[in-house]
Amino acid sequence: MQFEDDYTRRRAYISRRQKQRKRQRMVRILIFFMILGILAAAGAGIWLFKTKGFPGAGSHPAPDDPSASSPAEPGADPGNGEDGETGTSPAETEPSGLDELLSRASGLAASYDYDGAIALLKDSAEFSGEQAVLDAIASYEEIKTTLVRADTASITHVFFHSLIMDNKKAFDGDSDEKGYNQVMTTKSEFLKILDQMYERGYVLVRMRDIAYETTDENGNPKFVAGDIMLPPGKKPFVMSQDDVCYYDYMKGDGFATRIVIGVLLLIILVAMGDDGKPTCEMELDDGTVVTGSFDLVPLLEDFIAEHPDFSYKGARAVLAFTGYQGVLGYRTDPEYKDSNPNYEEDLESVRQVAQCLRDGGWELASHSWGHINLGSRDLASVKTDTDKWEERVESLIGPTDIILYPFGADVGDWRAYTRENEKFAYLYDKGFRYFCNVDSSPAWVQLGSDYLRQGRRNLDGYRMYYDLPETNPSKDHLSDLFDVTTVFDRERPVPVPPM
Repeated sequence: MQFEDDYTRRRAYISRRQKQRKRQRMVRILIFFMILGILAAAGAGIWLFKTKGFPGAGSHPAPDDPSASSPAEPGADPGNGEDGETGTSPAETEPSGLDELLSRASGLAASYDYDGAIALLKDSAEFSGEQAVLDAIASYEEIKTTLVRADTASITHVFFHSLIMDNKKAFDGDSDEKGYNQVMTTKSEFLKILDQMYERGYVLVRMRDIAYETTDENGNPKFVAGDIMLPPGKKPFVMSQDDVCYYDYMKGDGFATRIVIGVLLLIILVAMGDDGKPTCEMELDDGTVVTGSFDLVPLLEDFIAEHPDFSYKGARAVLAFTGYQGVLGYRTDPEYKDSNPNYEEDLESVRQVAQCLRDGGWELASHSWGHINLGSRDLASVKTDTDKWEERVESLIGPTDIILYPFGADVGDWRAYTRENEKFAYLYDKGFRYFCNVDSSPAWVQLGSDYLRQGRRNLDGYRMYYDLPETNPSKDHLSDLFDVTTVFDRERPVPVPPM
C-alpha cells in the first residue's frame, strides 16, 4: 500500500499494530484463564487430598484468636474501611469506555499528535457525539491554530556513546580510562542534560520528521522537508547513540552489557498484554546479572514516560551499530559462531529486540561494520565493509536507511552529494538516505534532492571539559543546550586528555 507521506504511513502502521496487539491480548487472556483453571483444579485436588475429602476437616481459628472473622453487626456497611470511608465497587474504579477514549486522545495530544487525537475521537462510533468528546476535539483544534512550523534547516542533533553507569569502574586508572573520559558521558551528566534541555523547550524528533522520501509527478524519488508543528517556544532536536554493541573491552568497566526486552514473567501481566519495554542488563562483580535502566535507551524511556511532551509523536533516538562483535550486546557476527554457545538464540534475540525498538519509535542506523573511516578508506574498502554490514547486521535488525559516520568522517566535503562521489553513490544504492557526520555547529542540515545530511554534536567528556569557563573561556559550544558548569561530572579525572 502506498501512502502520501511518512506520517500517514506511521499512523497506518500503528493502527495495524494496535489491532494485532488486541488480538494477541485476547489470546493471552484466554490462555491465562485456562492456566488459572488448571492451577485451581490442581490446588483443589491437593486440598482434598490433605483434608481426606472433607470440606470441614480444616482447622478453625480459636475463639480468642483476634484474627478470626466475626459476623458483621446488624446495619454495618461491609464496604467501610477502618476510617469509615465508603468502599468503592470495581465498576466505579475502572475507567469507562469514554474515559479510556479521552485518556488515549490526551496521550496523543501530549506528544503533539493533535491530528491523531482528533481522528481517534471522531472515529469512535460509540462516543463521537458525546459532549466531552466534542469539547476535546474543539480544544485540540484550537491548539492547532497556535502551532508554529519548525525551521528544519536549524534543527540540532546531539549524540552520545554508551553511558558510564559506575564512575569508579570506568575511571580506575587502566588503559581504557582515557578513552572513556574523552568520548563517554556519565549517567549523572546525561540525566542533567535531559532535564535542562527539557526546561529550555527542546523536543525530540525523528530524522524522518525533518525530511522524508516521496515521489514526484513522474514517480521518481525525491526528498521533501517535513512539517514539524510545535507550540511557540518549543525547539526540535535529534538524538543519537553510537556503538550500541557493548564491546568485550567494556566488560567490568561500569557499563551495561546488552539490551533486552523487559518482559514480566508473571502470568497475569503477560495475559493482560504486557509486550515489554527495552531495558538493559548489567553484570555485577560477583557475576550476578541485573536488569534495569543502565544506558541511554531505558533512561530516555523513563524520562519520556514522565515527560511525554519531550517526544514529538512518540519519537525516540537513533541507535547506530557496528557489527564486528555483533549488536546490542549479543555476539552475533559469524566469527562468534563456534565460540558462542548461544549463537542461534542470540540471532533471534537481536531480531526481537530490534523490532521492539522500532515499534517503540527508535530509529536504527549503520555505524559501518568495522567502525572504519569511510572518508579516508578507498572505495573497495567501503564496499567490502558496507556489504558485511548488510549481510551480518541489516539482515537481523531490518531495512536501514541511516548511516552515522564513524569518527564523524564524511565521504564528501560541505558541498551537496552527487553521483560523481562514488562512495556516496554506493551507499545510496545500498539503501541509505540519511547521512550524518560530526560538526560542533549548533545546526548543520543539508536537504538534497534525494537525501538528508546532518551534522551531530558530541556531548561527551572532551566537549564538556573544554567548554568549562575555567578551562577555556573563549569556547562556547554548549550554552544553547545546557549549563556545562552544572552538568559536568566532577568525578571525572581532569584534565580530560585532548583528542
